[in-house]
Amino acid sequence: MGRDLAGAFEIARHTFQEVDEALQQNLSRLMFEGPESDLTLTENAQPALMAVSIAVLRVLQQEGGIEIHKAASFVAGHSLGEYSALAAAGTFSLPDTARLLKLRGQAMQKAVPVGEGAMAALLGLDLAVAQEVAAEAAEGEICSAANDNAPGQVVVSGHRAAVERAIALAPSRGGKRGILLPVSAPFHCELMAPAAEAMAKALANVDLRSPLVPVVANVTAQAVVAPDEIRRLLVEQVTGLVRWRECVLFMKEQGVDSLVELGSGKVLSGLAKRIDKEVSGQSIQGPADIEAFLKTL
Repeated sequence: MGRDLAGAFEIARHTFQEVDEALQQNLSRLMFEGPESDLTLTENAQPALMAVSIAVLRVLQQEGGIEIHKAASFVAGHSLGEYSALAAAGTFSLPDTARLLKLRGQAMQKAVPVGEGAMAALLGLDLAVAQEVAAEAAEGEICSAANDNAPGQVVVSGHRAAVERAIALAPSRGGKRGILLPVSAPFHCELMAPAAEAMAKALANVDLRSPLVPVVANVTAQAVVAPDEIRRLLVEQVTGLVRWRECVLFMKEQGVDSLVELGSGKVLSGLAKRIDKEVSGQSIQGPADIEAFLKTL
């Protein structure tokens, strides 16, 4: 993860080193060499994913002369990716972003004992029906919509038994099927309240600047630029619904027709096409993607 970038571009190597120093951890070696079981721990995965996104952005800035406030109308990110977007827009420094995400991962993991929570993708249901299914499945426990990713793809989160009941209920409400997700904690539901408290304390002590580009917030699907509002929404995001489908539609309504995904993976590019076929999604992960993208400018 990120190794090809580091091998090809000094600015990428420097980015990973900066994250290592901020965390006082050799995260880059874990990213490049594994073991995967350690890298996928949420306290490592969150800053690692952010580091790759910012490394790609810095390479584009250096090699292509791209200035984000001129090239982009908005920035946005899914869940932890919202921190990457804020770092890209200059709201957080890179070291602060890395430390916040490390803490976020630790706090989320600590909030619920392993095995007590779960998340599941309910395929074939829209948000309103998925929320009804989650409410019926709760039976006094926590079960709620966590991610509205795209039409027909809503993720629910909560107590494991309640989430399993939601999976069982989904086909009777018109869903294709429910799939239990391989995650270590039930993110974006009320079980994450202790993590939200931890993030509120951490964010209160971090310098936030107005972003160079408006950020489309996960929990409101609206653009935000005021630092105090960004801080509040990031706390709400820990327990709140990630309204990704609406975020993409909001940007389209503002005239955006092209989304560029920076970092590891192509998930958001794929979701963009499912959300609105008129919006193009392009993923830039490694040196070959960067070279091809720069030729299009």
